[in-house]
Amino acid sequence: MQHRIAERCSEWLRKDADDDCGDKLLSTQDFSMTQVKAKKALGQHFLTDLNVAKRIAETIEKTQLPDRAKQWADLPVLEVGPGMGVLSQFLMSAGRVVKAVEIDTESVEFLRRVFPDLEVIEGDFLKMDLKQLFGGEFALIGNYPYNISSQIFFKVLDYKDQIPVVAGMLQKEVAERICSKPGSKVYGILSVLLQAWYDCEYLFNVPPGVFAPPPKVTSGVIRLTRNSRESLGCDEKLFKTVVKTAFGQRRKTLRNSLGGLIPADSPIMKEPIMALRPERLGVEDFITLTLAASK
Repeated sequence: MQHRIAERCSEWLRKDADDDCGDKLLSTQDFSMTQVKAKKALGQHFLTDLNVAKRIAETIEKTQLPDRAKQWADLPVLEVGPGMGVLSQFLMSAGRVVKAVEIDTESVEFLRRVFPDLEVIEGDFLKMDLKQLFGGEFALIGNYPYNISSQIFFKVLDYKDQIPVVAGMLQKEVAERICSKPGSKVYGILSVLLQAWYDCEYLFNVPPGVFAPPPKVTSGVIRLTRNSRESLGCDEKLFKTVVKTAFGQRRKTLRNSLGGLIPADSPIMKEPIMALRPERLGVEDFITLTLAASK
């Protein structure tokens, strides 16, 4: 398999290209545009830079994973939105089991023709039961469609015990929000919910010019690895409600925004924390608020 992938990779490079599939493409335009047409309705922007694709694939390799996450370096991989396989080829060449979910029929036909060893599952990732795809844990990666990137990460939360590693590219704004810390203007619902279970790293930017068609925004590559938390110590469903309610009225203090969830006679209502706005709070603070709301 690796030999065939290497041959395909070399076909996309000039004769004088580096052996590691560098940035000297045989024909970026031919590779990105003539095989499969990008569909605006699906949020498709095909990555054409092999160097960037290789860097993204390497984010889940053992040499780059944080020490605690190296235990997951050999997990099978699920790629979301492979398009024409620019990322898939590098994932497969690493010798790991790779499956790819693609909703675009044209892309599915292309992938099955060009990468016969890649298991391509045609369908909507957001509607899939991921427990049916792998018997145990797996890593998730992709050049995520911009129009559903947030939804993808909300789905990750539903399978957090099965997905210890998540990496990939999405619009910079969402990538920064996921990885932002308390006090940041972009810190929000996704930040808290994901950071409750994952260590989130913003790795690098990707400019619009390496896509076809180019998006109007810069993209960002991030990596999430499961932290050591096994339980929140509170009702998880209520925790999500508290977080979403607080950020749903983020300009209000918590005393006002959470007044419908926390009893007025609760001791916490007199605490200084209730005079803050939600972007000032960390995960542990929201756990404290959830426990107060549950009494």
